[in-house]
Amino acid sequence: IINGAMEIAQRGTSATGKTGSGIYTVDRMALGIDSLGTWTVTQESLTSGAAYNAGFKKAFRIDCTTADASPASSDNIFFQYKLEGQDLKTFRKGTSSAKQFTLQFWVKSNKTGTGQVLLQDKDNNRFVGKTYTISSANTWEQKILTFPADTTGAFDNDNNKSLEIEWALDAGSNFTSGTLPATWTTGSNTQRSVNDFALGDSTNNDWAITGIQLEAGDTATPFEHRS
Repeated sequence: IINGAMEIAQRGTSATGKTGSGIYTVDRMALGIDSLGTWTVTQESLTSGAAYNAGFKKAFRIDCTTADASPASSDNIFFQYKLEGQDLKTFRKGTSSAKQFTLQFWVKSNKTGTGQVLLQDKDNNRFVGKTYTISSANTWEQKILTFPADTTGAFDNDNNKSLEIEWALDAGSNFTSGTLPATWTTGSNTQRSVNDFALGDSTNNDWAITGIQLEAGDTATPFEHRS
């Protein structure tokens, strides 16, 4: 993951009134938004808390400024990180020696509850997902998720998007009506927000993330703070 500690924000540290998809503030960190609320996006500075104590000084944060408590079927908002195929060789996906994917991140929200993360193989239209739980409001919590290996469908060895990591934040029924895939399976939009976090249901809501690291295998190692 490039810029997983959210240190670089060449576009600026704050963007307001966002209602559509794009990369705002923190480099490489994208929002997919379609007709679900209005949002302020910031590079948040950390001064205390567990993530700060773990060495993180910055985070990606969104705040809801116009709520949508009853999304239409096609409405959605996702936080996304996209990887090129040429950077994914270590996972050996699509071979008999394929490796697991271990993802770690720190997350904080005023809301508690269960959210989901989906890995999307864009080359072969294959998805796999995991849930995570925010147990305490307004508290930085580290999450570690290990996804299974996939011996089917190799990533393309090029600079096009091959893998997308997607945190579901809110969506309508087109994205919530499926079943979260525990193993790699043919992808469908209905799987993308099964554990719907409903972040857009109130202007009191916010969500922040930092310390994203993705590794091959079943073990999360200490975060590599790189220049």
